[in-house]
Amino acid sequence: MKTVFITGGRGFIGRNLAETLEKKGYRILAPSSAELSLLDEQAVDAFMRKQPVDIIVHAANKGGGRDTMGMVDVVHTNLRMFFNIVKYADSVEKIIHFGSGAEYGKHKAIVMVEEDEARVSIPHDDYGFYKSVCSRYIEHSGKNIINLRIFGCYGKYEDYRYKFISNAIVKNLLGMPIRIRQNVLFDYVYVADLMKMVLWAMTSDTFYKVYNITRGEGVELIALAELVNAVAAKPTDIIIETLGLNLEYTASNGKILKECPMEFCSHYEGVAELYRYYAENLIRVC
Repeated sequence: MKTVFITGGRGFIGRNLAETLEKKGYRILAPSSAELSLLDEQAVDAFMRKQPVDIIVHAANKGGGRDTMGMVDVVHTNLRMFFNIVKYADSVEKIIHFGSGAEYGKHKAIVMVEEDEARVSIPHDDYGFYKSVCSRYIEHSGKNIINLRIFGCYGKYEDYRYKFISNAIVKNLLGMPIRIRQNVLFDYVYVADLMKMVLWAMTSDTFYKVYNITRGEGVELIALAELVNAVAAKPTDIIIETLGLNLEYTASNGKILKECPMEFCSHYEGVAELYRYYAENLIRVC
């Protein structure tokens, strides 16, 4: 039985990953931040000495969302956690790091970009800059570290207060209108498909160091809101606050599909499954 150390194991991706890997027979180590501070190098060292670890999946980070706007020390905090983890690259089989489409710089439209295009410019925001530094380190480290660059992902355990699809579902269930600040073409992947790609990266000899984790196609927020209404018992109003399209956020997934061919869950299926989750757990989740 292989042991996987998941940082950020209590977060959206970490919880989904822990559940998925446990079903596959992996032993999971997913301490909370209270149990293990990744900022404390000595604490991380002590943790790694206590038990054998075969694979590390680094899903912990601070900032990057509407719930953390105004957060200070984003670069310092995240890079310290990152390097306290990747120092163990020679001690484990592989490290999987989750990057972000923010590495391309969200101050401009990001349109069906390929992996190498992230080198063209430096992100203006601290979160994108931190992710960019990690990605560039991984590309040139020569270590067994893989960067899975996520653009948009949705599924159970995400923060429904700030994440669009979950927020739209909860509002529908409460009989409230679905609000869209501004429509945009966004490249979302359902969490079940993300799990398939993570399992592939964990168990395969990957050719590249960095992969875009997307469907390779955009979907408008209004179309997703309409899907919520389509699967709901009763549709609610959709209100768009600002007309027109915001900056596109899509990427090519050609590299990963060459090595990890897969059929993606349709957005209808993903939204319907997530709707059922919230319908069954609304009181507990909210």
